[in-house]
Amino acid sequence: MANIGCIPLVEIIEKKINNSEMKAISFYDYMSLCLYHEQYGYYVRSHTKIGKEGDFYTSSSVGTIMGEMLANYISNQPITKNGQNISIVEWGGGTGSLAKQVLDELQDNHYALYERIKFISIEESDYHKQLQVNSLIEHQGKVHFLTGEEWLSEKHTEHVIIFNNELLDAFPVHRLIYDQEEYYEIFVGWDDQAQKFMDKYIKCTNPLLLSYIKNENLNLKQGQKFEINLAAMEWLKKLMASLTSSTIITIDYGDLRDEIYAAHRMEGTLMCYYKHQASQQPYSHVGEQDITSHVNFSACISVGDNMGFSHSYMSQKEFLYQSGILNKLQQHNISDPFHPIVKKNRAIRQLLLSDQMSELFKVLIQKNE
Repeated sequence: MANIGCIPLVEIIEKKINNSEMKAISFYDYMSLCLYHEQYGYYVRSHTKIGKEGDFYTSSSVGTIMGEMLANYISNQPITKNGQNISIVEWGGGTGSLAKQVLDELQDNHYALYERIKFISIEESDYHKQLQVNSLIEHQGKVHFLTGEEWLSEKHTEHVIIFNNELLDAFPVHRLIYDQEEYYEIFVGWDDQAQKFMDKYIKCTNPLLLSYIKNENLNLKQGQKFEINLAAMEWLKKLMASLTSSTIITIDYGDLRDEIYAAHRMEGTLMCYYKHQASQQPYSHVGEQDITSHVNFSACISVGDNMGFSHSYMSQKEFLYQSGILNKLQQHNISDPFHPIVKKNRAIRQLLLSDQMSELFKVLIQKNE
């Protein structure tokens, strides 16, 4: 059982498999347990996930530029210029670094707007909530914490701007494979002899999955695996139904449907991250690694269209350019690589030139103003 991961969680999943009628659980259920089990789930456990000591980097962990540009974008919206009170909401803020960047920038350079905002953090993890409390101590009294259920239980008639960064890619997904003109859902079984999890293919009968496949008009190759993120679509529908005058900013890695389900993606887009090593091995490091899949932004746009939201969609690089990132570059003749000006210029170059963050990451802005 080398590298299988958190043994108590492995045993919980194994028991769930053995107690099931088919001796298998859906990959959706498996991924949910790996990431969100109340005691052993990857996102629930108290350990560092982001940055050098963690498993992956986010845009907000590269200097402070991402939050500053987000604040600039927010400050230039008609919804923030009419003198009314504004609610700014971050959903799934993790360490609180992006929220701090946004609030610091608003306080420093858009103080009149800062005075009118109420900042709400939607966070389910007690561990991350405490990290955010510590990170946002300078904005105490401005920041309020709610769970997703608390937020969605209300109708929000005030002006609201919601942003999320690498949220949708962490929602549990269904995995499927196309074989002989049929769709099979990938379930997870347990190989008792080898003491490891394994794929089991079961013909797909889930009407929601079949409806998604039909609506997306997928053109797949024989043997091609793919993911369907129903949870993200359901979250977006519920969120939009609770809003009246609002903007939703989704920052994540992914693409439109033609690229997400392209023929060169025979193994799908599922990726795992453990100590900055990427793999497609979801049955290793159980509960100890991040498991993600690329966001199908076409499906997100369709949800918004059906709910009456307009949209604009662009690469993160385009968003940064439009929000004035080049104005943050400073000329200098400083040789110290750790000087704040040098570090900021380096962070800007990294965000604009890094293929991983500049083009792979996308920004979807949806409005119902």
